[in-house]
Amino acid sequence: MANVRKPRKGSMGYWPRKRASKIYPRVRHWPTPKTEKPVVLGFIGYKAGMTHIMGVDVKKTSLTKNDEIRVPVTVIECPPIKLFALRLYKKNAYGLYVSNDYCFKPAKELERKICLPTSFSAMPELDKINPDEYEDIAVLAYSQPGMTGTGKKKPEIVELKLSGSKKDKLDFVKANFDKEIHVENVFKEAQFIDVHAVTKGKGLQGPIKRFGIGLKPHKTEKGRRQPGSRGGWKAQQHTMFRTAYSGQMGFHPRMQLHSQIIKMGTKPEEVNPVDGFMHYGNVKNSFLLLKGSVPGTHKRPIILTYTIRPNIKESTLPTITSISVQSKQGR
Repeated sequence: MANVRKPRKGSMGYWPRKRASKIYPRVRHWPTPKTEKPVVLGFIGYKAGMTHIMGVDVKKTSLTKNDEIRVPVTVIECPPIKLFALRLYKKNAYGLYVSNDYCFKPAKELERKICLPTSFSAMPELDKINPDEYEDIAVLAYSQPGMTGTGKKKPEIVELKLSGSKKDKLDFVKANFDKEIHVENVFKEAQFIDVHAVTKGKGLQGPIKRFGIGLKPHKTEKGRRQPGSRGGWKAQQHTMFRTAYSGQMGFHPRMQLHSQIIKMGTKPEEVNPVDGFMHYGNVKNSFLLLKGSVPGTHKRPIILTYTIRPNIKESTLPTITSISVQSKQGR
């Protein structure tokens, strides 16, 4: 029998492997796409579950051209978001810093999340802002989980960047500070986007499951499910952090590049299973069908953004013939 060798799992790019501080991640890198009009470059959705679609493959170079194929998709419910504040950035020797926040009058459910200020800025103060005095303009937006089937009431507040010039960004805020923003106005079908989420938590796990190291022989005296070597002891005189040991596994912030939007819809009955999604219920708002899987578990907040690597070759979407609405609970 061949001696099977496999490299150890676990990239040092994701270190230390500790639990995320929040149930939703922080977006660290934002793209600068060229859009016809200023839009928010991200949106907040909730993972409902997975299903599959049947469609005719129309890609010219595909081996399954003109055949009906099955594509797994993830259903993301996207209730409309609202703007909470305008954030202005200035620049100093150390980089960008938040110069000022102008809070709008938010919905009452935000009291569950943060302590609201006693006074709120209005349009007259926004008219006094000179965009040329600032380096960048962004917005703070919050979701409306009460409109979904998650059972959650506490909204998520995230910072979203805007496209366009600084003047265009400020005009967008003036026009939409008291309106709902829908996902149909941010993304479009067949577009590639990046998915930011916190992965499914698996708690404390040993090095066999956490790093994929092999089992030692059954006669070993130093623990069969432990690493065989803990490193050199001559110079460093301590166990290196690279040594595979037990610890937290899962519940880490991760970014998934180039997820394609297969379909956008406003009719939830098109995707709701017979008895609802497991641990979620029924979709009640606009939704996205993303090709493949998405990090995180059911009800997990998902931040969708424009891709930071837009130079990807566009792929043709299959012509959808049906969306599976069969029971996901084995009935």
